[in-house]
Amino acid sequence: MPYRAPAADYQFILDHVAGFAEVTATDRFAEATPDVTSAILSEAAKMCDDILAPLQRAGDLHPARLENGVVRTSPGYADGYKAIAEGGWIGMSASEAYGGMGLPFALSIAVNDLMSGACLSLQLKPLMAQGQIEALEHHASDAIKDLYLPKLISGEWSGTMNLTEPQAGSDVGALSTKAEPNGDGTYAITGQKIYISWGDNDFTRNVCHLVLARLPDSVPGTKGISLFLVPKYIPDADGNPGKQNDLRVVSLEHKMGLHGSPTAVMEYSGATGWMVGPQNGGMAAMFTMMNNARVGVSTQGIGAAEGAYQHALAYALDRKQGRVGGTGTIVEHADVRRMLAEMKAETFAARSISAMCAVALDMTTATGDATYRARAALLTPIAKSFGSDTGIKVASMGIQVHGGMGVIEETGAAQYARDVRVTAIYEGTNGIQAMDLVGRKMMDGGEAAQALLDEIQSGADAAKGTFPDLAEAVWQAAADMSEATDWLVARSDMQDRFAGAVPYQSAFARVLGAHAHLRAAMQNDPARQRLARFYITRLLPEVTGLLAHVRTGATDLMAVTPEDLAVA
Repeated sequence: MPYRAPAADYQFILDHVAGFAEVTATDRFAEATPDVTSAILSEAAKMCDDILAPLQRAGDLHPARLENGVVRTSPGYADGYKAIAEGGWIGMSASEAYGGMGLPFALSIAVNDLMSGACLSLQLKPLMAQGQIEALEHHASDAIKDLYLPKLISGEWSGTMNLTEPQAGSDVGALSTKAEPNGDGTYAITGQKIYISWGDNDFTRNVCHLVLARLPDSVPGTKGISLFLVPKYIPDADGNPGKQNDLRVVSLEHKMGLHGSPTAVMEYSGATGWMVGPQNGGMAAMFTMMNNARVGVSTQGIGAAEGAYQHALAYALDRKQGRVGGTGTIVEHADVRRMLAEMKAETFAARSISAMCAVALDMTTATGDATYRARAALLTPIAKSFGSDTGIKVASMGIQVHGGMGVIEETGAAQYARDVRVTAIYEGTNGIQAMDLVGRKMMDGGEAAQALLDEIQSGADAAKGTFPDLAEAVWQAAADMSEATDWLVARSDMQDRFAGAVPYQSAFARVLGAHAHLRAAMQNDPARQRLARFYITRLLPEVTGLLAHVRTGATDLMAVTPEDLAVA
């Protein structure tokens, strides 16, 4: 599959759209100079182009499999993972005290974006480790940190997170996995977990599972859940993998996509585990990992969109069909040109939103400022949802650009759609993200949302002298979002908020995307100006319809009964 990691596009976004200069101006991240940033993106791009991209089809055609209790990974994946680990890409943002680089999270997600476009199934593995590293840094004891973090950061060991059970999906509080004290500071973990991404492999020396479980006599629901670190091999006195723990891979899921990523059903039978964080504090600790993963999932969707776009563009520039001028290929057809422009514009918007979120997280780390913390919290569900939705949309359009050849597996176009589809589901479905946005994230009365919308309007005011029509459209869309936010905050019935949560989230992303494109257009690059005009004139108007949906409330929606929905 043709793929060239979009390092230059990410550099542009960091420099001109996402405000990365704020991050590097802090003492905490002063070493992330422009030269360092450029070198990181360049080296990561080389690895993606030369090593990871050739593995994309191999993982799809030769899936991970379970043989006599041993997970066998796809051809070339061991070498691909070795390149990721040896390049230091797993621990980019991890603490230098344990072997990490201590670099901004914005650079970490940039590299994850590039890797996702090259080979999404393999990129999922370091993403899991990165989330576990952050959770342990924030919540684990010093003894656990000293033993596990250096090995996770180096890639010698890998990590997973275990939340879901057959009866407990999004309702995590319904889980039944038990943790019995062993009397020596360890716990016996018993239960079954499903959908465990990269639950095992045949190339790291140990696999470290973060498992949510319930202590005896703990209170019901999420308040009675604790978090435990349960390694595949129990470390010996020297910190090396020792005896096999009492856990096993029961089976691997047969998924529609991501075939190279082994998604396991895990069985724990009194496995030895160590508590991470306080008793009954499991959800707080796990959410540290999940929030990291949610931004990571946004980059997975964006990376898949990039790969699908490049694949479709290469086909469109080669395929001759019908009488057209110019190149003589289907890219000259207006509708094909429309699809490709939309794919590129949407990907840029999603990438920019993800980068903005990462910058807010970095500024929170560097300054501890509550304003940045609130902004990061607000942007996380938007970034996760819009990034994954964009991946799904762009991959589907990529198939359409290919025409009939898009549904022929040999072209590889369909793989992007199959691989990316799950990103709208895991780490909290996009509907749950939207409910979080209009619920928990609006508990401040909409203050964080309004502050961001004010900035968008200020940016539009500054652009009116150069692009008056585009700037006015962005300004008005932000004003409409502000009014809709006030309307939401005023609803005392949460069903009224939830009924329009997804349209509100989508509208906010549209406005943020327009803001990003307008900032790009101000950099005097004709190509980016043309793409901005396409996005703002053709896609931004969707906000009007989305906000009409938001303001409708829940009455008519909930009036549709289950009987009404029944098949006649």
